[in-house]
Order: sequence, then C-alpha cells, then structure tokens
Amino acid sequence: MPGFDYKFLEKPKRRLLCPLCGKAMREPVQVSTCGHRFCDTCLQEFLSEGVFKCPEDQLPLDYAKIYPDPELEAQVLTLTIRCIHSEEGCRWSGHIKHLQPHLSTCGFNVIPCPNRCSMKLSRRDLPDHLQHDCPKRRVRCEFCASDFTGEAYENHQGVCPQESVYCENKCGARMMRRLLSQHTLADCPKRTQPCPYCTKQFVFDTIQNHQYQCPRYPVSCPNQCGTPSIAREELSGHLKENCSTAMVLCPFKDAGCKHRCPKLAMSRHLDESTKVHLGMVCSLVSRQRQEIQELRQDVEELSVSSDGVLIWKIADYARKLQDSKLRSNYEFFSPPFYSHRYGYKLQVSVFLNGNGSGEGSHLSVYIRVLPGQYDNLLEWPFSYRVTFSLLDQSDPSLSKPQHITETFNPDPNWKNFQKPGASRSSLDESTLGFGYPKFISHEDIKKRNYVRDNTVFIKASVEIPPRILA
Repeated sequence: MPGFDYKFLEKPKRRLLCPLCGKAMREPVQVSTCGHRFCDTCLQEFLSEGVFKCPEDQLPLDYAKIYPDPELEAQVLTLTIRCIHSEEGCRWSGHIKHLQPHLSTCGFNVIPCPNRCSMKLSRRDLPDHLQHDCPKRRVRCEFCASDFTGEAYENHQGVCPQESVYCENKCGARMMRRLLSQHTLADCPKRTQPCPYCTKQFVFDTIQNHQYQCPRYPVSCPNQCGTPSIAREELSGHLKENCSTAMVLCPFKDAGCKHRCPKLAMSRHLDESTKVHLGMVCSLVSRQRQEIQELRQDVEELSVSSDGVLIWKIADYARKLQDSKLRSNYEFFSPPFYSHRYGYKLQVSVFLNGNGSGEGSHLSVYIRVLPGQYDNLLEWPFSYRVTFSLLDQSDPSLSKPQHITETFNPDPNWKNFQKPGASRSSLDESTLGFGYPKFISHEDIKKRNYVRDNTVFIKASVEIPPRILA
C-alpha cells in the first residue's frame, strides 16, 4: 500500500478504522481466531510489549493465525484522498491507490535534479533550474561556441576572449576582449601617457596641447648662444644669468648709467667707465641722504602731538638730577608738540637743578616756539595762554592728587614768541624759552609722590580759542 498522510484523507467508514490507532488501516491483518482486524504495524507494536492477547477481546493470540487481509486493504485503497501538496496549490484528489501514480507527474512534488547537482526542487521548477541555475547543466558560449557546465560557464562569463566589449577608457571603441589590452596600451585616444619631459600623466589626445606649455619642454635660446636645449621654465634664468649673448643693463643702472650691451662686453664697459660710475654713485648717495633727511622730518612731524597738550615723562630722574648738579645749566628738552592742528610748534625744557634764580634749589620749566610747517598761516607773536603742571602720582583712591600748576599769558615782546626764522633750531641757546625758574623747590618735590618709580611727569597745555580751532 502506498504511503499517505492521514490529514489529506477524507473520513473513512468505522469498519475501516484500526482499533489501536483510530485511523484508516495500513497493511491490515486479521486474527483468524476472533476475526478482529488491525494495522500490521499497530499490532506488532502492541505485541512487542509481551502481551499475547487480542487487543479487542483479550483472547490468547497465536502468531501463526495472523494473516494479511487483502479484501480490507482493497477497500482502504478505494478511499478518497487529496494530493499531499494540496496546501501548496495542487487541486488533485482521488483514490489512495492512484496517489503514487499522481505524484510521479505532480508539478508540486519535490524531486532531485536529474543532473545530480544535489538540488531538490518541485517538478514545475525543474525546467527553469535545468536551463538557468543548475551548475551541472551544459551551456554553449554564444561568443566562442565552447561548451561548459553551468558552473564553469559562470566563471567564463566576463572573461571570454571572443566577447565584444567597449573600451574601459570610454573612447567609444568596441572590440573582442582579446584585443582590448593592445588597444588600451597603444591605440586608445583616451589612454593615459606620461609626458616625456615632466613625467606627469595626461590623456593621450591632450598631451600634445600640454607640450606647448610644459615647463620642462626643451626650447632653444632666442639669442642663439649655442647652449643645448633648455627647459622652458629655465629659459628666463638662462637669459638673465648664463646667456653670453644676452643684452644686459649696466650694474650701475640705479645710479643713472643707461649703457646696454651683450653680457660678454659688460666687463670692458665697467673697466672703461669706473670714474663715471663713481661720480654717479656719489650723486646717488647725496640724493638718498637728502631723501632720508626729508623722511626723518616727515616721521618726526607725524609723531608730534597736535591737540595742544604735552605729557612729558622724564625717566631715570635721580641720575639726571645728579648730572644736572655736576653740569651748570644742564637743560632737558621734551618732544615737540603742536598747539592745535596746523598750529604753532612748541617745545618744553626743564632744568632739574634749576636755572637763573632757581639754580641749585628748584626745578625750572620753560616753553619755546620752534619753526613749524604752518608758520606762514599763523598770527604772530604767539599769544595763547600756557599752563605748566608737575603731576602728583599719588593713588587717587587714597588721597586727592595735588598737582603743581602755573599759568601765564605770553609776553608779546618776548623774542621767542615772534615768528621763527628759517635758520633757528630747537637747540639754539641764543633764543630763550619763557617760563618759571622757581617752578617747584627740591624740598617740595619730596613732600608728595611727584617722583615715583624714579620718574616725573611734566604736563604743558595751550588754550586755543574755539574760533581758531574751527
């Protein structure tokens, strides 16, 4: 009796059911002494437990009196059953005896690949497997006509020397794969190739354009000096430094020599023009000296304050005072400053050990007018109020600073307040400043922090009316 699965069997009549398993009998046997029927397998399992009695009436059993029941088996074989692949989509149903012939043709039945490739698959999937997937199928290459197993053909694909392929450099050419290597190396216009001069890589069809600007491309000297080929990037240096026939300017061109000749003749020119060149250099030095002087004056003017206020820091006070005691009338001069923008140029001077009536006992302070750039635009004599201050450096949070301050209106008859002459300088001692010979005594300087960190500060300010500033 062919094997079957009970879940696909329609419900059989009660007399066809095995009393032991409750299912339709398979290979039924009959006990001749009592007439009861069982599945051969179910009865053998029951008797294997050592009980030799009929499962139905408990009468003793004799193995010799148990016989196959072909009549009952024939009835079981006529039971209706669905295909064991019905859940997968097979719609066949019929007698159990017809199940095995159906399975031999059923499209859902799983069978091994006839090529013995180890695959098992449903009969309906077999044709596609044999045609496309079976590694042991026979395949002929469409390009070289060689026969392969499916597995070998997969390895052959993509390497067949006869297959027509496009150039990998995307030049548009198509050819058999066996010709591709030679094409890529020698014929493809898109292949890369090093420049023979600078060794950089370029696409073949652009390398000729590159050579028109390649820095290492050999060129000839335009002066035809006989030097072998020169790299393009070195030509400028060759013409400037090494070309014997190049026209060059005299090394004294900055001094004014306009001579131009081939490089080989320059030595002779230098020998013959030594005296001329020396004169040119001397003139150049003179001009440069004048320019430096003018630049210094410009820098000095740019550094001068132009708001009418000067705060002058005198450092190393103790040493300078001692020098003043050793040298009579030893005067220190401040940086110059302007009374206002485009105004009078002024300067403060001090005698740390005093001057005139204050000599030896006081600090003397004076102001003087210096020649300025705008003197021709100003009113003369100088007539604006001037204030001197010796600044108290005490901490404002501890005590209110007590600056020493003196103010005066210039005497219009004082020679220094007249318009300066062109020849007068800041060191012209014949032109005296105006101020206070007894500005502050040495004793009063010690009473507060007028000297701090060995430094004093002198402030000078000029009061300019708003109408002048406007």
